[in-house]
Amino acid sequence: MITRILTALTIVFAMTACNTVSGIGKDIRSAGSAIERAAQ
Repeated sequence: MITRILTALTIVFAMTACNTVSGIGKDIRSAGSAIERAAQ
């Protein structure tokens, strides 16, 4: 039961952090850029 609550809270937090679908795309792009810079 506690695991389900924590999972739900994590999902809600992630969705509010991104706020929109375009925000999710920007987050993924910035994460990809960071990985690319680290690889160089």
